[in-house]
Amino acid sequence: MSYQPHFTITPALLSRVEAIAVLRERIQGAAVRVAWIPVLQKDTRARNAHSSTAIEGNPLTLEQVRALEEGRTLEVPARARREVVNYFAALRHIEKQAAKKRIVHEDLFRLHAIMAGAVMDQGEAGRYRTIQVRVGPYFPPPPADVSGLMFEFLEWWSKESHTLPPALSSAIVHYRFEAIHPFADGNGRTGRALALWDLYRRGFDTHYIFSVDEFYWEDRPRYYAALQAVRQQGEDLSAWLEYCAEGLQLTLERVWNRIQQLSASRGRAQVVLRPRQEQLLQLLRAHGSLSPREIWSGLSVSKQGAMDLLRPLLKTGLVKRVGTHRNGRYVLK
Repeated sequence: MSYQPHFTITPALLSRVEAIAVLRERIQGAAVRVAWIPVLQKDTRARNAHSSTAIEGNPLTLEQVRALEEGRTLEVPARARREVVNYFAALRHIEKQAAKKRIVHEDLFRLHAIMAGAVMDQGEAGRYRTIQVRVGPYFPPPPADVSGLMFEFLEWWSKESHTLPPALSSAIVHYRFEAIHPFADGNGRTGRALALWDLYRRGFDTHYIFSVDEFYWEDRPRYYAALQAVRQQGEDLSAWLEYCAEGLQLTLERVWNRIQQLSASRGRAQVVLRPRQEQLLQLLRAHGSLSPREIWSGLSVSKQGAMDLLRPLLKTGLVKRVGTHRNGRYVLK
């Protein structure tokens, strides 16, 4: 008997799934006509590696993660470096396995061995746990039950998940894996990678340019609370699916902004947008123009922080300043 998830398709969830489908089609249509997909893929891998490891406490910044991907020498803690390097290797692995139709135990062992090699605090990489673990207030199933529960889950994933939209199946994969917590360590990173793998297998992200983990990382308390809420609600996944759909919709909106930015930068110097810069562009698009004070207030940053965000956008011509020196405002160019 396979695992059977329990949830209700609420109006809010249906609305987000529909919005996700529209955004995805828009992105796919734009992506096939451009030559800079490798730039966006590289940026997305860095964002994924940074976000997923940062959720687990890795101290490296996005800029340091990008430097590691490029092979630059950095004076950073060895474990922090290894976690990031492992994550890049895991991303490359699931990209190569994107066409795989059936996922079995050995596939999970291989992914976990890549992800958690040389960074395990307990247990063995690539092997289901033989000890009881605790995740905050949550006690996952005992080790004797892990293999059977994973078998049921993998049966559902391989045989039944395709009947659901990818936005829902990936969220269910994410939660169920975390609930079983099959490894002694490294389950968070592995579970998020599996959710991404599901999007790849379903043909949802054929260019590998979506980084949903940024959404989870930006408000970690809410992420953990959403996971815990499923347990408190008797394993009803409805609210979790709404939360994950919100994250995927926001991710696609950001990707669309990056596509527009890269399109506008052709023939000029390119800038890889940081999340705050994407928020700034969204504010400008919504309001038409903003004063410096409105920018730093809207982004909850200092005056200097706002200028640090604006400077690259002004240099590349995405944003321009209009008006007098005293009463100047910023607009999208």
